[in-house]
Amino acid sequence: MVSAAAATGQPAFDRETLLDAARQRAGLDDFGDTWFFEPMDKFIESANAEAKLTPAGFEAQTEVIVKGLVSRLRMVEDIKRHPEILDEKVEVAGIILGLPRTGSTIFHRLLASSPGMTAIRWFEAQNFAPFPGETLGDPKERRAYAEAMIEGWLQAAPELTSIHPLEAEGPDEEILILGQMFVSTMVEGMTFVPGFTAWLDDYDQSRGHEDLKTILKYLQWQEPARRGSKWILKSPSNLPYTEVAARAFPDALLIMTHRDPVQTVPSYVSMQATLYKLGATIDDRDVGAYWFARLVNWMKRFEAARQRIGEDRFIDIDYRDVAREPLVQAQRVLERMGLPVDGGSEAAMAEFMAGNQREQRPMHDYSPEQYGLDEGEIKQAFADYRSRYIKRD
Repeated sequence: MVSAAAATGQPAFDRETLLDAARQRAGLDDFGDTWFFEPMDKFIESANAEAKLTPAGFEAQTEVIVKGLVSRLRMVEDIKRHPEILDEKVEVAGIILGLPRTGSTIFHRLLASSPGMTAIRWFEAQNFAPFPGETLGDPKERRAYAEAMIEGWLQAAPELTSIHPLEAEGPDEEILILGQMFVSTMVEGMTFVPGFTAWLDDYDQSRGHEDLKTILKYLQWQEPARRGSKWILKSPSNLPYTEVAARAFPDALLIMTHRDPVQTVPSYVSMQATLYKLGATIDDRDVGAYWFARLVNWMKRFEAARQRIGEDRFIDIDYRDVAREPLVQAQRVLERMGLPVDGGSEAAMAEFMAGNQREQRPMHDYSPEQYGLDEGEIKQAFADYRSRYIKRD
């Protein structure tokens, strides 16, 4: 079968070409366990057929894939040289999940600012392995790489400033790492691959989370000051695959952030359309139709998973409460995780909030109609969710 990309003369992804590019860049050839070849092949098949990438988009996506493979090569080599990496004791105390655009980013960063907490930083998610010659604890070249990425994105799509806070040092989502193993919704978040995501829904993603555990140890080894701190993870990607994350980190509190889908669905569709347009030619209404159905499916999968997992693992956080009393909501979570809340933690979180007000960024301006979205249809699709978590007297 000839892919759509090949049929039109467009460049097409090829697994061996990508692997060889990573080997050449890293000067290494051991990827460790190559379980990820299966989801990688499925992604490549779907991307070549469906992604509609521009030449610049193909080049950018190639770089995303190759740098992830390079990080894996470097990590495998570092573990050979420093087997004590695997002895690091990592404690994941909490995992934030919820529909996208529910205030999870600000809440994640707020919790991470508390003493005794730590999180994956954006620049680490882009390159989780140190660059050659890097002094442990001084990842200035990886920071510079991340800052250049952000600058390039904002030049191409200035509206991203109003949609999501992009900071090289800011805590961010583990799906940026899991996506480099082709087992997270970050894959569909950056590339339009409906066929791949339909396949991913029925794929056992546990191997990705096992590797994530190793990567957290690796990051902690790189920065020994993190030892003894508790990790806080966060990603909307956890919503449809909650049980995978819950099983991988059985002691973690599952923190679900809530906001009315009438606001979150159009906001997220707008965000996705902006991200796709960085490197593809996709109609706004196609993005709207795909992501509306996808988010509905995410919630159905989550609701069934929550019943199986049990309510004792969860705490619910309302977007409106975070906006009104962020420190009170953070205290609720920290106490459930068994962390003391004292004057030091309150001061640290208050300082974070003082420097991270939403008003410091321009407003996210979008029209639901642009994406073919209807408020009534959103309310109907999320009626059970809104009744349980959103409606107030």
